[in-house]
Amino acid sequence: MRTFGVEEEFLIVNPDSGYPLPLAGEILRLHDPGPQVVQNPGHLQMLAAELHQEQLEVITHPHESLSGLAAEIQAGRAYADSLARKAGARIAALATSPLPVTPHPTRNDRYDALLEKHALTAREQLTSGYHVHVCVSSDEEGVAVLDRIRSWLPPLIALSSNSPFWNGTDSGYASFRTQAWNRWSTAGPTEVFGSAQAYHSLVENLSNTGVVTSPDFDARLSSRHPTVEIRVADVCLDARDAALIAALVRALVETAAREWEAGQPPDMVPAAILRQGAWRASRWGMDGELLHPVLHRPAAARNVFAALHDHVRDALDEAGDAAYVADSLQRILTQGTGATQQRQTLKRSGRLADVVAHATGLTHQGPVGDWPRGEPFLARDAAITDPRSNLADVSG
Repeated sequence: MRTFGVEEEFLIVNPDSGYPLPLAGEILRLHDPGPQVVQNPGHLQMLAAELHQEQLEVITHPHESLSGLAAEIQAGRAYADSLARKAGARIAALATSPLPVTPHPTRNDRYDALLEKHALTAREQLTSGYHVHVCVSSDEEGVAVLDRIRSWLPPLIALSSNSPFWNGTDSGYASFRTQAWNRWSTAGPTEVFGSAQAYHSLVENLSNTGVVTSPDFDARLSSRHPTVEIRVADVCLDARDAALIAALVRALVETAAREWEAGQPPDMVPAAILRQGAWRASRWGMDGELLHPVLHRPAAARNVFAALHDHVRDALDEAGDAAYVADSLQRILTQGTGATQQRQTLKRSGRLADVVAHATGLTHQGPVGDWPRGEPFLARDAAITDPRSNLADVSG
């Protein structure tokens, strides 16, 4: 079974006003995982700073089971929030801030250079994503996977959409984070690479331009670990949705690897077409037509997700994740995504502060009937035991 892990980025917010607070440094100073290694193996959490001090990243260990990963996702959210409370704040799974904010940059050599070079794009980039890492056996397998999952990534944007507001107004998009993120010069879908050599050659040539050192592709090889990293999703308001996205990503990777082994060529659809699919998903989320991953024509969201589910069904069955994924897809198709819930809250109350308060509560919602079943997270479920060493790539 392929191991997988995730990185979740959260906003640090004032629990009363809803405005983001630049407290990442203070929260990280409160974080001391050392004694927990022995006392509480369920809280081997790793936290990291992001580009701006209004954000905090929580990184999981690698897991074989969805139930183990889901339990650590929930534990990580609770642990980060417990530290934020000590600093007089809360964490909220919001992919953009509903309220206006002027971000405060994290000061270090890497981020200082990024801000100097990319100017307003970097200064305004207060967006919270959700990255899923899945292990691969080699760079060749990893690139073969990247070539074969491209068409299936835009539906994940729709499924995770959780950023309708920007600078105090409704952006009109379900995932405005996708629009803001795509300001980066290498963000978005890629063409088919064909080989690991071609992939590494492109990365090197991009670095030689002097603009980027690590490309922001929608999906890429990790530079630190033997994984592929899928980066298209918003951070999910509901932890159950985070578990769903992770299960689908692992199944997509496994399915793509099997296609490669069987000699099945990738879909050669141009990246420009895939970008339109990502735009559709960003604009309407689950409430409009998406680009069908096989036909590359607009289709109802329900039909697109039926195609996705059918595409990865065998991998889901073998992992034991099929029932959870089917139930979760139906729940989101019925109840809507985080973007839907944010807009519903604003419609009820008329206050963006209430949107943040409601989102804060949902961020920490406990297990319910359709939570993945299985063993709770224990240190033995992780491939490693050092809380400062994770499969997930902490490079941002």
